[in-house]
Amino acid sequence: MRKTALLAGATGLIGSKLLPLLLASERYSKVIVVGRRVLPLTHPKLTQVVTNLDKLHDVRLQLIADDVFCCLGTTMSQAGSKEAFYKVDFLYVVTLAALTAGNFATQLLVVSSMGADADSRVYYSRVKGEMEAAVRQVPFRAIHIFRPSLLLGERAQPRLGERVGAVALRLLQPLLRGPLLKYRPVSAAAVAAAMLRAAEEDGGGVRVHLSDELTQMPKV
Repeated sequence: MRKTALLAGATGLIGSKLLPLLLASERYSKVIVVGRRVLPLTHPKLTQVVTNLDKLHDVRLQLIADDVFCCLGTTMSQAGSKEAFYKVDFLYVVTLAALTAGNFATQLLVVSSMGADADSRVYYSRVKGEMEAAVRQVPFRAIHIFRPSLLLGERAQPRLGERVGAVALRLLQPLLRGPLLKYRPVSAAAVAAAMLRAAEEDGGGVRVHLSDELTQMPKV
């Protein structure tokens, strides 16, 4: 029996690369996308659940899936405040995990960030670390946490800082070897493909995928 995938964050850099992979995959007979607005896309497999993410509880019964892909995330500048950032990168993610696990989903595949650490002095990294710690407590059979370095790809809203960082890291890339490999930039498409491959493993337990591993994950 083919499975159902649920994707949150389909309009983001990674989510927009992941959605067509899920729709094309023979693993899934249904792909549910949950978000704040309707995507300009139709597909026989696609079901869209449009809701304010503050009200995920109200659509809980529409979020029944086997594999849950969470690509939600923002930046401090986009969010506008620490409180708004925390809501997107912690509350929405953890709420989605809890609701879908309650619906008997078996796998969670969630995008975090390099440097995620609940004890970090950097607010961004601390929130990502707190999110990881929280979702680890949710009773999925398998939890895959992805910690990409700087993401490469075309954003709907370009970020100047990331463009500058990407150029700098590309110049430094020959020097990023051994333990420094995890700092190499990674494309959003590579992260999306790695997420699907991880789901296809149908394993168990908690796995953390660092940036340098994402392009090396074997095909199933």
